[in-house]
Order: sequence, then structure tokens, then C-alpha cells
Amino acid sequence: MIDPNQITREADSTRYRAARKSTLISIAVNLLLTLLQIVVGFFGRSQALMADGLHSFSDLLSDFLVLAANRHGNRSADEDHPYGHARIETATTLILGIMMGVMGLALLYAAGSRLQHPQQIQQVHVMTLWIALTTLLAKELLFRYMIAVAKRVRSQMLVANAWHSRSDAASSLVVSVGIAGNLAGYAFLDLLAAALVAFMIVRMGWQLGFEAFSELVDTGLSEEDLAEIRATIEATPGVIGLHELRTRRMGNQALVDAHILVDPRISVSEGHFIAESARSRVLGHHDVLSVMVHVDPEDDSHRKPSLHLPGREQLLTVIRKRLEVDPERVVLHYLDGMVDAEIFVPAGFPEDETMEKRIPPLLEDYPYFHSIRMHKIGAGMGKNAP
Repeated sequence: MIDPNQITREADSTRYRAARKSTLISIAVNLLLTLLQIVVGFFGRSQALMADGLHSFSDLLSDFLVLAANRHGNRSADEDHPYGHARIETATTLILGIMMGVMGLALLYAAGSRLQHPQQIQQVHVMTLWIALTTLLAKELLFRYMIAVAKRVRSQMLVANAWHSRSDAASSLVVSVGIAGNLAGYAFLDLLAAALVAFMIVRMGWQLGFEAFSELVDTGLSEEDLAEIRATIEATPGVIGLHELRTRRMGNQALVDAHILVDPRISVSEGHFIAESARSRVLGHHDVLSVMVHVDPEDDSHRKPSLHLPGREQLLTVIRKRLEVDPERVVLHYLDGMVDAEIFVPAGFPEDETMEKRIPPLLEDYPYFHSIRMHKIGAGMGKNAP
């Protein structure tokens, strides 16, 4: 049988190494680009290039956040975090989204303020165009590398960081066009490009933040993922029905709760075996962190027909008193709002008409009994009453 814990540990280790390597490469690239864009943008009088440089600087900050989150999110479960630390990735993604939104709004405000005074707009230096084009190429290559790593290890946090880099690539394209327009005589295009870059940053920040927030409030998996998990559970031998399938995301994985329907007459141990089989199949075939399988003898998703019934001790007291018998074992089946009782007595238990006559009045006086059946241990079926 597949060991789901071993699979999870190996996946976490692979994810950690891949995230660390790709993030260190991103830090090196963003550090170089940030210095080039801000310095050349300042001396070359390009507001758009400086805005893009600040965007690259936000990438640096996000890279350090990713490193910290990847380090702590990879830790195993403990007493305070029984489901592990995967949601550190989610919280980091939310921080990235908020950070991008705030920075984008600040840049948008600055560009808008300068556009109100067109007479103060200056022509930029040609070097700013070359730096913008170099940045565009570097950011696009970095995005393609990081998104490939993120998809390979299935990390939401790395996907977020990769798209952060792609937003820089898109913004660098806008900056390049704005600078080229400025050099061609349309000086205001540099500031217009800065405003467009700011808007793109705000939009990307909103998307990332919204997705992370949705996970933190326990949004479930997609209909497609639910259908696949449902099919896996229903294909488990012994499962005759499935209801109340619920999921919630946990980092790049998910938590699953399911109620399965089994034959109500099987033993507790067999029901447990079926539940564990279903759990193992889901863990082995889907990217799931934990599965809780609840065994049901009947579909009680819409109503709980047996909650009003008395418990075992009360029923045993009635059986012993009315039947005047001390059984070896009693099996109770709570089904459809009533109780079926199977009473097991020793093989030498006297069989007489008195016992047979005691069952119908008991059923009449206690209507929550549906049936009472007597069995002699080691001697086959005894008397029973429907």
C-alpha cells in the first residue's frame, strides 16, 4: 500500500529546494535590474523607467518574503499547527498582493500629478530605452523559468512570485513604448507609460490578494477537482454511496472531508477498513494533505432520523428486564429512526414459548424497536420476531 506520509515528505523536500534555487536566481536578477533602472532612469530623466525600477525593487522584497515563507512553510506539523505550516505560503501571497496594490496606487498618483503639468515634462536620454528593452528581455526569461519550476512542484506561492515577475515584463514593454514615444517627440508618453505600469501593478496585486484571501476563508476546490476525488472514493470497494464531500485549500494542497455510505450490517472494523482504504486512495491519487472519512450506515445528510432514540445502556436495561435474559452480546442497529436488536445467548440457553411470547409485547410497548432477534452462540439462528 502507498505510504502517503512518505510521498508528502518527498514532495515537500523537492518543493523547498526548487523554491530556494529559483528565488535566489530571481533575487540576483532583480537586484541588478533595480540598480540599472533607478540609476539610469534618474539621470536619464525617465519617470517610467524609475517606476519600473521601483516595481523591480518590489520583486526583491517579495523574493525575500518567499524565502522566509518557504523556509517556515516547509516545517512539519506540530501541536500548534496540526495540519502543518502550508498556509504560511498563502499568507505570504496575500502580503505580496497588498504590497503590489499599495505600490501601484502610489506610482499611479505620482504619474497623474506630473501629467497635470505637461510643461515640466522633459525628453529622456536614449540610454533609458536600451535599459528598458534589456529589462523586458530579462524579466520575460525569468518569468518563464520561474513558472516552469512553480508548475513542476505545484507551489501557489512560486506561481504568485512568477506572475509578479511577468507583471514587470509587461510593464517593461509599456515603458519601452513610452520612452520610444518620448524620444520621438511625444514627451508626455513617458509619464503615461508610468501611469499604465502603476495600473498594471494594482491589477496584479488585486488578483494575487483575492486568490490568497479566498483560500484563507476556506474556499473549496474546483468542480473538476471535486469530481475526480468523488470518483476515487466511489470506486473504493465497499463504498455504496458518498455525500457531504467538502474540501478547503491548504497552500498547494487541500483538506478533504467525506461521508461514505456502507452496508449497515457490517462490523465496525470492516467499516473502518473501507474508510481507511478510501482515505489511502485519495492521498495516493490526488494532491491532498489530509482526508477525513466518516462512515454512515444511511444517508443522513438532510435529516438525522435516529438522534431522538435512547442510547445503548437504556436499551439494554429494557431488554434485560422485559425478556428476563442476560445476553452474552447485543448488537444494535440504528436505522431509519428505529432500532434492530440482535441478542446473542449461550448455546445452552433454554428455549421455551415464554421467551417467544415476551418479544411482541416489548415491541408494542417500545415502538422505537423495529425488530428483536435471538441468536444462540454456536448453535445457529434461534427464535426471532419481526
